[in-house]
Amino acid sequence: MKLPDIMRNPFTNKGTAFTLEERKQYGLAGLLPSAVETLDDQERRAYEQYNNCESNLQKYLMLSDLRNANATLYYRVVTEHLAEMLPIIYDPTIAEAIEKWSDDFRDAPALYLSVDHIDQIDEAFDNLGLGPDDVDLLVVSDAEQILGIGDWGVNGTEISIGKLAVYTAAAGVDPRRVVAVGLDAGTDNEALLNNPKYLGNRHARVRGEQYDRMIAEYLRSAAAHFPHAMLHFEDFGASNARRILEQYRDQYRIFNDDMQGTGAIVMAAVMSGLKITHSTFADQRLVVFGAGTAGSGMADQIAAAMVREGLSEDEAKARVWLVDINGLVTDDMKNLPNYQQPYARPAAEVADWKRDENGHIKLLEVIKHVHPTILIGTSTDHGAFTEDVIREMAAGTERPIVLPLSNPTEKIEAMPDDIIRWSDGRALISTGIPIDPVEYNGVTYHIGQANNALLYPGLGLGVIISAAEHITDGMLLAAANAAAGQVDVMTPGASLLPAVENLRESSATVAVAVAMQAVKDGVAEDLYAQAVHDGKADGRTEKDFWIERVHAMMWQPEYK
Repeated sequence: MKLPDIMRNPFTNKGTAFTLEERKQYGLAGLLPSAVETLDDQERRAYEQYNNCESNLQKYLMLSDLRNANATLYYRVVTEHLAEMLPIIYDPTIAEAIEKWSDDFRDAPALYLSVDHIDQIDEAFDNLGLGPDDVDLLVVSDAEQILGIGDWGVNGTEISIGKLAVYTAAAGVDPRRVVAVGLDAGTDNEALLNNPKYLGNRHARVRGEQYDRMIAEYLRSAAAHFPHAMLHFEDFGASNARRILEQYRDQYRIFNDDMQGTGAIVMAAVMSGLKITHSTFADQRLVVFGAGTAGSGMADQIAAAMVREGLSEDEAKARVWLVDINGLVTDDMKNLPNYQQPYARPAAEVADWKRDENGHIKLLEVIKHVHPTILIGTSTDHGAFTEDVIREMAAGTERPIVLPLSNPTEKIEAMPDDIIRWSDGRALISTGIPIDPVEYNGVTYHIGQANNALLYPGLGLGVIISAAEHITDGMLLAAANAAAGQVDVMTPGASLLPAVENLRESSATVAVAVAMQAVKDGVAEDLYAQAVHDGKADGRTEKDFWIERVHAMMWQPEYK
């Protein structure tokens, strides 16, 4: 049976909420049950159906089917239960969905671009049928490094779809004005290549000149078709993520969440910690355990903050130590990736440090020599922050900032209750996973989750409403400040970061800060000044002007 267009389009379909008048007007008589429901009625039923699912993956698939049938109802359900459903619609459940994507393929609304057909990229964008003012945001992934599960080829397109869902649910980015993009560069995942159901290119992942040409063509065509849209990069491999960002960030409206978003939310946690320690970035000594793209991106932003507070670039880099699978990163190591090179320690500096049987300088030895004030874990090495590591760190600084950010739980470097006990309650902690409050010596410790969703949705909304031409370091810092400013850290045991339960409110606060900073940085038109000039400011302050603009622009899941 062929349904009318109004029911087949997920953004116009109301299902059982079509009124009797609408059913007559649009030719829907007999196509729906007799009852006319409200959106609230539908939301309650959908939530019950969600709770009847037997596994998180079933919940994910149920919500995906709902999104493809009735987008308004889908977003109403998700926004009403956002803290509960974030781990379902995105990390970690989406990883399982990606692994099974080709086997269980269902409608996945995205633009699919192939490294084998670079000449068709313009045609593909044309086929969307959208004009230059119709799109605010594109999320693209080549799926080389998905959420700690690695290379998943075209299956990883689902990560772009999921990221856009969070943008809408958490910050009200209009879901009718976004595009998910999958870049199919091939895959080195042999299980996929040997799977007869795999839907992507059946060859090894393409690198080098042809890959770079695909990236260049994607950026050129996306910017030409949608000149005002933000171009979000997600889950690219370590060898490409930083290089692409550095090469193109001044030319296009690019944002890489794995590097910039992750770095900024960690900055927010550190900012909160520094309010407690009454110190500055210039006073810090940072050790990053797990020196991949994310960990190095965090080091970049913290080092940049040190420079803003008076250190030279060389002095800032000298206060950062990276530790990876081969131990402390030193300048005599061969084939260091570009993102580690700025922080490689001189081999002569550590010549007398203790090494293991493989010649590596391990984390505990680094802690003993460095006495860091901040320890970040992005290693996925469960238990790496041992009691010896934490006690040694606590011996060297009164209130150590310890951020074990790896997820899921089986990959976290240390559990907060252990860190609190080993540091005698002195450690300041945020994690990459949700953690229940911890009781220790009569104090309840609330452990904030360093979830990128606290930052990138609001950042994106701020970029969109300000029409910023680029994402500057100042805008990232403003976003971090806005997130950190939402918690009172002076209460004993207080969280370093806001709770995800108030994500829409938090995103609006971040968006305002980002928009105002974009104007200060000269990458966005001063709309407030224009309103004052035109006599339309109505006595509002600049901040009030942007607050009203943000809330007016946030899409709401309501039937029109």
